Amino acid sequence: MTEIVKPAQVCISRNRLGDIAGFLTMFSAVAAAASLGGLFTPGDWYRTLVKPSWNLPDWIFGPVWTLLYLSMVIAGGLLWLARHDQNRPVRLALVLFGIQILLNALWSPLFFGLHWMGIAALEITALATTLMGCCIVFWQVNRIASVLFWPYLLWVSFAATLNVALFVLNR
Repeated sequence: MTEIVKPAQVCISRNRLGDIAGFLTMFSAVAAAASLGGLFTPGDWYRTLVKPSWNLPDWIFGPVWTLLYLSMVIAGGLLWLARHDQNRPVRLALVLFGIQILLNALWSPLFFGLHWMGIAALEITALATTLMGCCIVFWQVNRIASVLFWPYLLWVSFAATLNVALFVLNR
């Protein structure tokens, strides 16, 4: 027996495929940023730097970033699900999401790869500023997505402060 597919069912299927594709895109973008960061590790150069007394142990960074990247994927997926809502600044939220991923991906090569601590400090400050914008705009689109970015903003703000301190201590 042949089953008839109604037009509404086709639309739902296309929407689900779009949702899955969007989530996979968010996941891929975050995974690419994380992978690039993983290519540029602290190494011997970082170990020789003079560090402030409040510098955290190296082992903390991996677990924290894992949780932050997971939060980014979930937040990005939530933003993508809201993409058809014309009453909210979804496009702006998605653009900001893309900008923060790009800035996130650039910091490790600048700091750990090229050892450009001053440029990296400017770059991570731009990232923190973008994250602040993300938190504000995401709140208008999906409050859970915004809340998922709050720990990320706090962590990057701490990392920016640490970056500046390292730059000043090692000039």
